[in-house]
Amino acid sequence: MKDLDVFVLVAVFQEMLGWLFWPLVILVVLGLVGFVGVIVRDRGIYARRFVIAELVGVAGGFFGIWLMLTITSSQLSDIGGPIDWVLMVVIWLAGAIGAAVVAYIGLAALDSTRRSPVAQRAPPLEAASRA
Repeated sequence: MKDLDVFVLVAVFQEMLGWLFWPLVILVVLGLVGFVGVIVRDRGIYARRFVIAELVGVAGGFFGIWLMLTITSSQLSDIGGPIDWVLMVVIWLAGAIGAAVVAYIGLAALDSTRRSPVAQRAPPLEAASRA
């Protein structure tokens, strides 16, 4: 295989993931659109939400490994060569990033229902200096 063909990669991933492939592709696209939408709406990234989303992402990475082991009927003892370890790291990163994005969108949705747009603005400098 000299050339990298997208259709071959799609076929391989569809064979590996089975019925989960297309729902995961849809989830990735919706997550990307939602994340960009939240960043545009908020005009930036909120640090508090981002840190919480990163913590959720750690759990999502381990969930990705568990899902991979369940789908492929593999065990950790089946990991042999370096490419297996690289693939495990990539799967963990994909799960971590995906979970962090979903968590950030969820936290943004919860934040927007709890606060009104007026309450999200910072107080004027005069009021802040007197407090």
